[in-house]
Amino acid sequence: MKKHNFSAGPAILPQQAIENGAKAVLDFEGMGLSILEISHRSKEFQAVMDETEALFKELLNIPEGYHVLFLGGGASTQFYMVPFNLLEKKAGYVNTGVWAKKAMKEAKLFGDVECLASSEDKNCSYIPKGFAIPTDLDYLHITTNNTIFGTEYHEDIDSPVPLVADMSSDILSRPVDVSKYALIYGGAQKNLAPAGVTFVVVREDVLGKVSRAIPTMIDYRTHINNGSMFNTPPVFPIYVMRETLRWLKGLGGVEKMQEINRAKAKLLYDEIDRNAVFKGTAAVEDRSLMNVCFVPNNGYEDLYDAFMDFAKERGMVGVKGHRLVGGFRASIYNAMPIESVQALVDCMQEFEKAHAK
Repeated sequence: MKKHNFSAGPAILPQQAIENGAKAVLDFEGMGLSILEISHRSKEFQAVMDETEALFKELLNIPEGYHVLFLGGGASTQFYMVPFNLLEKKAGYVNTGVWAKKAMKEAKLFGDVECLASSEDKNCSYIPKGFAIPTDLDYLHITTNNTIFGTEYHEDIDSPVPLVADMSSDILSRPVDVSKYALIYGGAQKNLAPAGVTFVVVREDVLGKVSRAIPTMIDYRTHINNGSMFNTPPVFPIYVMRETLRWLKGLGGVEKMQEINRAKAKLLYDEIDRNAVFKGTAAVEDRSLMNVCFVPNNGYEDLYDAFMDFAKERGMVGVKGHRLVGGFRASIYNAMPIESVQALVDCMQEFEKAHAK
Protein backbone atom coordinates (compact mmCIF):
# COMPACT_ATOMS: atom_id res chain seq x y z
CA MET A 1 0.00 0.00 0.00
CA LYS A 2 1.24 3.49 -0.86
CA LYS A 3 2.01 5.59 2.20
CA HIS A 4 1.10 9.28 2.31
CA ASN A 5 3.49 11.09 4.64
CA PHE A 6 1.81 14.01 6.44
CA SER A 7 4.40 14.10 9.26
CA ALA A 8 5.23 17.53 10.67
CA GLY A 9 8.99 16.99 10.72
CA PRO A 10 11.26 15.33 9.92
CA ALA A 11 9.01 15.43 6.92
CA ILE A 12 8.53 14.30 3.35
CA LEU A 13 11.35 14.99 0.88
CA PRO A 14 11.36 14.97 -2.93
CA GLN A 15 11.83 11.43 -4.21
CA GLN A 16 14.80 12.41 -6.34
CA ALA A 17 16.54 13.90 -3.29
CA ILE A 18 16.02 10.66 -1.37
CA GLU A 19 17.20 8.50 -4.27
CA ASN A 20 20.28 10.59 -4.96
CA GLY A 21 21.04 10.74 -1.26
CA ALA A 22 20.83 6.96 -1.06
CA LYS A 23 23.24 6.61 -4.01
CA ALA A 24 25.66 9.06 -2.40
CA VAL A 25 25.64 7.04 0.81
CA LEU A 26 26.99 4.10 -1.20
CA ASP A 27 29.30 6.03 -3.51
CA PHE A 28 29.70 9.81 -3.63
CA GLU A 29 30.67 11.33 -6.97
CA GLY A 30 32.39 8.11 -8.06
CA MET A 31 34.98 8.53 -5.33
CA GLY A 32 34.51 4.99 -4.04
CA LEU A 33 33.61 6.53 -0.70
CA SER A 34 30.32 7.23 1.04
CA ILE A 35 29.09 10.80 1.53
CA LEU A 36 28.99 9.76 5.19
CA GLU A 37 32.76 9.33 5.37
CA ILE A 38 34.32 11.91 3.04
CA SER A 39 36.27 14.89 4.30
CA HIS A 40 34.26 18.09 4.47
CA ARG A 41 37.45 19.78 3.25
CA SER A 42 37.51 17.76 0.04
CA LYS A 43 37.07 19.64 -3.22
CA GLU A 44 34.12 17.38 -4.00
CA PHE A 45 32.19 18.44 -0.91
CA GLN A 46 33.26 22.07 -1.26
CA ALA A 47 31.53 21.99 -4.64
CA VAL A 48 28.35 20.73 -2.94
CA MET A 49 28.52 23.51 -0.35
CA ASP A 50 29.10 26.18 -2.99
CA GLU A 51 26.21 25.01 -5.16
CA THR A 52 23.83 24.70 -2.21
CA GLU A 53 24.58 28.27 -1.16
CA ALA A 54 24.24 29.54 -4.73
CA LEU A 55 20.89 27.78 -5.23
CA PHE A 56 19.59 29.09 -1.90
CA LYS A 57 20.49 32.65 -2.91
CA GLU A 58 19.01 32.22 -6.39
CA LEU A 59 15.71 30.66 -5.33
CA LEU A 60 15.10 33.20 -2.55
CA ASN A 61 16.46 36.08 -4.67
CA ILE A 62 18.74 37.13 -1.83
CA PRO A 63 20.25 40.59 -2.43
CA GLU A 64 23.83 41.73 -1.90
CA GLY A 65 24.95 42.28 1.67
CA TYR A 66 23.53 39.00 2.99
CA HIS A 67 25.29 35.79 3.93
CA VAL A 68 23.85 32.26 3.85
CA LEU A 69 25.09 29.90 6.56
CA PHE A 70 24.55 26.18 7.13
CA LEU A 71 24.98 25.34 10.80
CA GLY A 72 24.11 22.68 13.36
CA GLY A 73 21.92 22.91 16.43
CA GLY A 74 18.49 23.40 14.91
CA ALA A 75 16.25 26.43 15.22
CA SER A 76 16.32 25.97 19.00
CA THR A 77 19.99 27.00 19.02
CA GLN A 78 19.05 30.08 17.00
CA PHE A 79 16.62 31.04 19.75
CA TYR A 80 19.64 32.12 21.82
CA MET A 81 22.16 32.73 19.04
CA VAL A 82 20.01 35.54 17.62
CA PRO A 83 19.83 37.57 20.85
CA PHE A 84 23.45 36.76 21.70
CA ASN A 85 24.45 38.52 18.47
CA LEU A 86 21.75 41.18 18.13
CA LEU A 87 20.18 42.05 21.49
CA GLU A 88 21.87 44.93 23.29
CA LYS A 89 18.99 46.45 25.23
CA LYS A 90 15.50 45.48 24.11
CA ALA A 91 13.82 43.26 21.54
CA GLY A 92 10.20 42.79 20.52
CA TYR A 93 8.57 39.41 19.95
CA VAL A 94 5.20 38.36 18.56
CA ASN A 95 3.79 35.34 20.39
CA THR A 96 1.96 33.08 17.95
CA GLY A 97 2.58 29.77 19.65
CA VAL A 98 4.95 27.31 21.24
CA TRP A 99 8.06 28.05 19.19
CA ALA A 100 7.66 31.82 19.48
CA LYS A 101 7.41 31.44 23.27
CA LYS A 102 10.54 29.30 23.36
CA ALA A 103 12.41 31.95 21.37
CA MET A 104 11.19 34.66 23.77
CA LYS A 105 12.33 32.65 26.78
CA GLU A 106 15.89 32.42 25.50
CA ALA A 107 16.03 36.10 24.49
CA LYS A 108 15.17 37.17 28.05
CA LEU A 109 18.61 35.92 29.11
CA PHE A 110 20.25 38.75 27.15
CA GLY A 111 18.09 41.84 27.61
CA ASP A 112 14.59 43.20 27.91
CA VAL A 113 12.00 41.40 25.82
CA GLU A 114 8.67 43.01 25.05
CA CYS A 115 5.80 40.86 23.81
CA LEU A 116 4.26 43.25 21.29
CA ALA A 117 1.29 41.05 20.42
CA SER A 118 -0.05 37.60 21.21
CA SER A 119 -2.73 35.25 19.93
CA GLU A 120 -2.85 33.17 23.11
CA ASP A 121 -6.23 34.69 23.97
CA LYS A 122 -7.75 32.48 21.24
CA ASN A 123 -5.47 29.46 21.57
CA CYS A 124 -3.03 30.82 18.96
CA SER A 125 -5.62 30.41 16.22
CA TYR A 126 -4.76 33.65 14.40
CA ILE A 127 -1.87 35.98 13.50
CA PRO A 128 -1.91 39.28 15.47
CA LYS A 129 -2.11 42.36 13.27
CA GLY A 130 -2.07 46.13 13.63
CA PHE A 131 0.15 46.28 16.71
CA ALA A 132 2.62 49.09 17.34
CA ILE A 133 6.33 48.44 16.81
CA PRO A 134 8.51 50.67 19.03
CA THR A 135 11.40 52.22 17.13
CA ASP A 136 13.87 51.73 19.98
CA LEU A 137 13.98 47.94 19.62
CA ASP A 138 17.18 46.20 18.59
CA TYR A 139 15.01 43.87 16.50
CA LEU A 140 11.52 42.43 16.06
CA HIS A 141 11.13 38.63 15.99
CA ILE A 142 8.30 36.69 14.33
CA THR A 143 7.61 33.04 13.60
CA THR A 144 6.24 32.97 10.07
CA ASN A 145 4.51 29.58 10.21
CA ASN A 146 3.19 27.88 13.31
CA THR A 147 3.27 24.13 12.89
CA ILE A 148 1.33 23.25 16.03
CA PHE A 149 -1.62 25.61 15.59
CA GLY A 150 -1.67 25.86 11.78
CA THR A 151 -1.35 29.62 11.26
CA GLU A 152 0.96 31.48 8.89
CA TYR A 153 2.00 34.95 7.77
CA HIS A 154 1.07 35.20 4.10
CA GLU A 155 2.90 38.48 3.46
CA ASP A 156 6.19 40.02 4.58
CA ILE A 157 5.46 42.63 7.22
CA ASP A 158 6.98 46.11 7.28
CA SER A 159 9.09 46.87 10.33
CA PRO A 160 10.86 50.10 11.33
CA VAL A 161 13.46 48.01 13.20
CA PRO A 162 15.52 45.00 12.03
CA LEU A 163 13.16 42.08 11.41
CA VAL A 164 14.13 38.54 12.42
CA ALA A 165 12.06 35.54 11.32
CA ASP A 166 11.97 31.87 12.19
CA MET A 167 11.01 30.33 8.85
CA SER A 168 11.67 26.71 9.80
CA SER A 169 8.44 25.35 8.36
CA ASP A 170 7.65 27.56 5.37
CA ILE A 171 11.00 28.48 3.88
CA LEU A 172 10.93 28.38 0.06
CA SER A 173 7.19 27.70 0.03
CA ARG A 174 6.45 31.22 -1.22
CA PRO A 175 8.40 34.20 -2.53
CA VAL A 176 9.95 36.29 0.25
CA ASP A 177 11.23 39.87 0.06
CA VAL A 178 14.48 39.12 1.87
CA SER A 179 15.39 42.82 1.91
CA LYS A 180 12.69 43.32 4.58
CA TYR A 181 14.53 41.01 6.97
CA ALA A 182 17.75 41.40 8.91
CA LEU A 183 17.96 37.69 9.66
CA ILE A 184 16.04 34.56 8.63
CA TYR A 185 16.69 31.18 10.18
CA GLY A 186 15.21 27.73 10.49
CA GLY A 187 15.67 24.02 10.84
CA ALA A 188 15.77 22.27 7.47
CA GLN A 189 13.81 19.12 8.34
CA LYS A 190 10.45 20.31 7.05
CA ASN A 191 11.03 21.70 3.56
CA LEU A 192 14.70 21.17 2.75
CA ALA A 193 16.64 18.27 4.17
CA PRO A 194 16.93 15.60 6.86
CA ALA A 195 17.28 16.84 10.43
CA GLY A 196 20.74 18.12 11.30
CA VAL A 197 21.32 21.30 9.32
CA THR A 198 20.06 24.81 10.10
CA PHE A 199 19.98 27.64 7.57
CA VAL A 200 20.68 31.27 8.47
CA VAL A 201 20.36 34.24 6.12
CA VAL A 202 21.86 37.29 7.81
CA ARG A 203 22.48 40.85 6.68
CA GLU A 204 26.04 41.72 7.50
CA ASP A 205 25.39 45.24 8.75
CA VAL A 206 23.40 44.07 11.81
CA LEU A 207 26.36 42.17 13.26
CA GLY A 208 29.10 43.40 15.58
CA LYS A 209 26.95 45.90 17.45
CA VAL A 210 26.52 44.27 20.86
CA SER A 211 28.93 45.05 23.68
CA ARG A 212 29.11 41.52 25.14
CA ALA A 213 31.80 39.05 24.25
CA ILE A 214 30.41 36.34 21.98
CA PRO A 215 31.77 32.77 22.17
CA THR A 216 33.45 31.78 18.92
CA MET A 217 30.93 29.13 17.87
CA ILE A 218 27.94 31.39 18.57
CA ASP A 219 29.28 34.39 16.64
CA TYR A 220 27.73 34.53 13.16
CA ARG A 221 30.90 36.25 11.91
CA THR A 222 32.89 33.11 12.69
CA HIS A 223 30.80 31.11 10.24
CA ILE A 224 30.70 33.87 7.65
CA ASN A 225 34.49 34.11 7.67
CA ASN A 226 34.88 30.34 7.41
CA GLY A 227 32.21 29.55 4.82
CA SER A 228 30.13 27.53 7.30
CA MET A 229 33.16 25.27 7.85
CA PHE A 230 34.70 26.56 11.07
CA ASN A 231 33.90 23.10 12.38
CA THR A 232 32.62 20.03 10.55
CA PRO A 233 29.26 20.95 9.01
CA PRO A 234 26.32 18.52 8.68
CA VAL A 235 27.67 17.00 5.47
CA PHE A 236 24.90 14.57 4.50
CA PRO A 237 21.95 16.91 5.26
CA ILE A 238 23.64 19.64 3.20
CA TYR A 239 24.02 17.22 0.30
CA VAL A 240 20.33 16.32 0.44
CA MET A 241 19.47 20.02 0.71
CA ARG A 242 21.32 20.59 -2.55
CA GLU A 243 19.29 17.85 -4.20
CA THR A 244 16.06 19.37 -2.85
CA LEU A 245 17.02 22.81 -4.15
CA ARG A 246 17.84 21.33 -7.55
CA TRP A 247 14.39 19.72 -7.56
CA LEU A 248 12.72 22.99 -6.62
CA LYS A 249 14.56 24.91 -9.34
CA GLY A 250 13.61 22.26 -11.89
CA LEU A 251 9.99 22.55 -10.84
CA GLY A 252 9.97 26.25 -11.69
CA GLY A 253 11.21 27.90 -8.51
CA VAL A 254 9.46 29.41 -5.53
CA GLU A 255 6.73 31.16 -7.52
CA LYS A 256 5.63 27.85 -9.03
CA MET A 257 5.92 26.18 -5.64
CA GLN A 258 3.57 28.75 -4.11
CA GLU A 259 1.03 28.07 -6.85
CA ILE A 260 1.15 24.35 -6.13
CA ASN A 261 1.00 24.86 -2.37
CA ARG A 262 -2.07 27.07 -2.65
CA ALA A 263 -3.83 24.43 -4.74
CA LYS A 264 -3.00 21.68 -2.24
CA ALA A 265 -4.16 23.74 0.72
CA LYS A 266 -7.39 24.81 -0.99
CA LEU A 267 -8.22 21.20 -1.81
CA LEU A 268 -7.89 20.14 1.81
CA TYR A 269 -9.42 23.20 3.48
CA ASP A 270 -12.42 23.07 1.13
CA GLU A 271 -13.04 19.50 2.24
CA ILE A 272 -12.70 20.37 5.93
CA ASP A 273 -15.22 23.19 5.49
CA ARG A 274 -17.63 20.95 3.57
CA ASN A 275 -17.34 17.76 5.61
CA ALA A 276 -19.87 17.38 8.45
CA VAL A 277 -17.45 15.36 10.59
CA PHE A 278 -14.57 17.85 10.72
CA LYS A 279 -13.90 21.53 11.36
CA GLY A 280 -10.81 23.72 11.05
CA THR A 281 -9.16 25.37 14.03
CA ALA A 282 -7.30 28.36 12.54
CA ALA A 283 -8.78 31.70 11.49
CA VAL A 284 -9.60 31.40 7.79
CA GLU A 285 -7.46 34.37 6.71
CA ASP A 286 -4.44 33.03 8.60
CA ARG A 287 -4.65 29.35 7.71
CA SER A 288 -1.26 27.80 7.08
CA LEU A 289 -0.45 26.41 3.65
CA MET A 290 2.02 24.04 5.33
CA ASN A 291 0.22 22.60 8.36
CA VAL A 292 -3.52 22.03 8.12
CA CYS A 293 -5.03 21.60 11.58
CA PHE A 294 -8.56 20.31 12.17
CA VAL A 295 -10.63 18.51 14.81
CA PRO A 296 -13.81 16.44 14.97
CA ASN A 297 -16.83 18.69 14.51
CA ASN A 298 -19.36 19.28 17.27
CA GLY A 299 -21.15 16.06 18.00
CA TYR A 300 -18.41 13.91 16.48
CA GLU A 301 -15.80 14.20 19.24
CA ASP A 302 -16.04 10.49 20.03
CA LEU A 303 -14.84 9.61 16.52
CA TYR A 304 -11.24 10.77 16.98
CA ASP A 305 -9.73 7.31 17.45
CA ALA A 306 -11.98 5.84 14.79
CA PHE A 307 -10.75 8.29 12.17
CA MET A 308 -7.11 7.79 13.18
CA ASP A 309 -7.51 4.04 12.64
CA PHE A 310 -9.49 4.58 9.43
CA ALA A 311 -6.83 6.88 7.99
CA LYS A 312 -3.97 4.59 8.99
CA GLU A 313 -5.62 1.65 7.24
CA ARG A 314 -5.64 3.72 4.04
CA GLY A 315 -1.96 4.66 4.19
CA MET A 316 -2.20 8.07 5.86
CA VAL A 317 0.84 8.64 8.07
CA GLY A 318 1.40 11.46 10.56
CA VAL A 319 -2.09 12.99 10.73
CA LYS A 320 -2.23 12.99 14.52
CA GLY A 321 -2.31 16.52 15.93
CA HIS A 322 0.46 17.81 18.19
CA ARG A 323 0.24 16.45 21.72
CA LEU A 324 -0.36 19.97 23.09
CA VAL A 325 -3.51 20.60 21.04
CA GLY A 326 -4.82 17.21 19.91
CA GLY A 327 -7.04 16.80 16.89
CA PHE A 328 -5.57 16.17 13.46
CA ARG A 329 -2.78 17.81 11.49
CA ALA A 330 -1.84 17.24 7.87
CA SER A 331 1.53 18.75 7.04
CA ILE A 332 1.63 19.40 3.30
CA TYR A 333 5.11 20.78 2.78
CA ASN A 334 6.69 21.49 -0.61
CA ALA A 335 7.49 17.86 -1.42
CA MET A 336 3.96 16.62 -0.67
CA PRO A 337 2.31 15.73 -4.01
CA ILE A 338 -1.25 16.88 -4.58
CA GLU A 339 -2.18 13.23 -5.20
CA SER A 340 -1.53 12.51 -1.51
CA VAL A 341 -3.71 15.43 -0.46
CA GLN A 342 -6.45 14.07 -2.72
CA ALA A 343 -6.03 10.66 -1.08
CA LEU A 344 -6.62 12.24 2.34
CA VAL A 345 -9.67 14.11 1.02
CA ASP A 346 -11.04 10.84 -0.38
CA CYS A 347 -10.43 9.20 2.99
CA MET A 348 -12.31 11.97 4.82
CA GLN A 349 -15.24 11.72 2.40
CA GLU A 350 -15.41 7.97 2.82
CA PHE A 351 -15.35 8.35 6.61
CA GLU A 352 -18.14 10.92 6.46
CA LYS A 353 -20.37 8.59 4.46
CA ALA A 354 -19.95 5.94 7.14
CA HIS A 355 -20.47 8.21 10.17
CA ALA A 356 -22.38 11.40 9.28
CA LYS A 357 -25.52 11.86 11.34
